[in-house]
Amino acid sequence: MITPYASGSSFAVQAGIASACSLYIILIMTLMCLIMFSKQRKKAYLSMIAAFLFIMTYEGLNIHFAFSEAKLQSSIYSWTADLQIFSFLLLNLSVYQLYRRMNKASYTIFFVLVLLFLVPMISAIIPFGGASWKKLYLDVYQLGILYVGISFISLRIGQRGKYFAGISMYFAYIALGMLSRYAGQHDVWIEEALIWIPLAYYTVIFFILFERIVELMQSIYRSSITDGLTNLYNRRFFTKQLNRYVEQGVKVSMIFCDIDNFKKLNDTQGHHRADLVLKQVAAIIEEEVSEVGLSGRFGGEELVALVVDKRAKVAQIAERIRARVAEETIVTISVGYSSLRKNITGEELVSQADQAMYHSKTTGKNKVSPYRASSSKKEKTKETGA
Repeated sequence: MITPYASGSSFAVQAGIASACSLYIILIMTLMCLIMFSKQRKKAYLSMIAAFLFIMTYEGLNIHFAFSEAKLQSSIYSWTADLQIFSFLLLNLSVYQLYRRMNKASYTIFFVLVLLFLVPMISAIIPFGGASWKKLYLDVYQLGILYVGISFISLRIGQRGKYFAGISMYFAYIALGMLSRYAGQHDVWIEEALIWIPLAYYTVIFFILFERIVELMQSIYRSSITDGLTNLYNRRFFTKQLNRYVEQGVKVSMIFCDIDNFKKLNDTQGHHRADLVLKQVAAIIEEEVSEVGLSGRFGGEELVALVVDKRAKVAQIAERIRARVAEETIVTISVGYSSLRKNITGEELVSQADQAMYHSKTTGKNKVSPYRASSSKKEKTKETGA
């Protein structure tokens, strides 16, 4: 908010410095939102950009009046105060939109808040109450925004601690402002707090925005390297990691799993049931190898694991996976494994584990087989749904 301090005074200098710092933070967040909107087209970034433009306007004027001899007119002070309040409303809206899509309830709440914000403007056309009424009304209105933030927004977003900290700061700002205006309290600490609290509030908003962007970027990256159904790594990323380990000379082992009679399960109990079973098997594999390697989905009912810990015994891990699947789900799996040898590529290692799995599949299913070169030279044709 524009400060009415005399140019050159200690308070005016502090206000100018605080506004310059605020302007810098707001500018950074504006650039962040512009970049993110160009990539995601998320409405939250537009709401934030609008709020930041309003904030930059009145903080820029604050800097101007703090370091120049120009006198602050009451009309300018009034409409910039309105800008600050409306930007506060937009900031709360945008934080909500960072985590939630607007629904009927949220549209209704924010629409009502906008209408309530316009009441003083209507009173200017049809005068009643005078200017003092408008100031009191807007102070109470801001408390209403805080109530919506605590009772509605904070329950539906992440980073509740940071958001509540920001709300608390703004409440202190409103309370001190009302104490100064209506109780005539003009203590030095109150005036300084009114100067620096907005900067602290913008800093909290910066951390909320920054952390949310990081969360979204991590989510986007995670979705690009994982299978949407099982949440295991997809074939492309898994193969890339396998080849990286092979090139580095890490002695890795490959486990290849195939769910027995999966096509029959699909045909008799439906895709939903089959997908549920697939996720259960994937979760078991992930639990068994999470501390010693990584797991992935090669396609269909084929699930794989890469053991990179030299101390881990791949045969025991493969057997634990098979036993848990048989015990905890309604299906069984055929498992094969192979360990990296000299002059073997990542693709050949996968093929060896696949051949070992096929041996399990064709010799009774629900078993674990190691790769043996002597027994893998015959041509094989996999039966569909075997």
